Amino acid sequence: MTLADKRIVVTGGAGFLGSFVVEALRARGVTDPFIPRSSEYDLVDPEAVRRLYRDAKPDLVIHLAAKVGGIGANRKHPGKFFYDNLMMGVQLIEEGRKVGLAKLVAAGTICAYPKFAPVPFQEDDLWNGYPEETNAPYGLAKKMLLVQAQAYRAEYGTNAIVVFPVNLYGPRDNFDLESSHVIPALIRKVEDAMRAGAATVEIWGDGTPTREFLYVEDAATAIVAAAEKYDGPEPINLGNGREISIRTLATTIGQLMGYSGTFTFDPTKPNGQPRRALAVERAANLLGWRASTPLEDGLARTIAWWRSQ
Repeated sequence: MTLADKRIVVTGGAGFLGSFVVEALRARGVTDPFIPRSSEYDLVDPEAVRRLYRDAKPDLVIHLAAKVGGIGANRKHPGKFFYDNLMMGVQLIEEGRKVGLAKLVAAGTICAYPKFAPVPFQEDDLWNGYPEETNAPYGLAKKMLLVQAQAYRAEYGTNAIVVFPVNLYGPRDNFDLESSHVIPALIRKVEDAMRAGAATVEIWGDGTPTREFLYVEDAATAIVAAAEKYDGPEPINLGNGREISIRTLATTIGQLMGYSGTFTFDPTKPNGQPRRALAVERAANLLGWRASTPLEDGLARTIAWWRSQ
């Protein structure tokens, strides 16, 4: 798909990942992507989705809007995270089918993988177990979009694809400690500790879980590549192939920020999934894409952006 001459809707286009996807689209010559705001188009409401299609008349929908958060937010709102994420995606695909949408690209989540999936996570392992309990409702809601995309492709010929990004980070992320993910939360906690002269920073869990992180600009490039180049039914992982423990991540962020204190861990709080790391060969083979930003470089840019705010 050549993007420059297409009418493109980016749900969540004013958000963290979406804003970078919009920039990547503009770099491809897309002059006027349609960015629906939740105040005008509540994508949980089917009539609002129908109105979006009438107003925008898109050739391509890139679906990035989501109700997201860290472990605490997922534990507090499992029902809302399930319902809102499921209904947004289901209705965008269904109403798109009705109007003959040429293509839809949806962002899934690494939270869809089974809790004890072999590392690195292969796309074929998505159904080999139940997700980690603290974010299973969110992960399963997103995984249903893959089921729908494949079912609609088989019955209606719908060209809907789903990519599965690993944990994202970068400038413009959410730094609210009540709802943020681990990297912005750690940066915020370290900054607060430095300003207060605190000798320690407390972190949930015991520090042993591992995670993989993808810089947001790399993720945006991958999603645009999927829109341009991929029309198949199979899911595609988006990651950088590097696994790091939460304990090591905290130490790295502390060093980059110049923090001289220590980190303490609270094992009474949940760890989340024991390990997370993706196999990334499919993205390289089908999209011609690999992540290009080393973790330390991305962290430094993220810290610099946060401090500039």
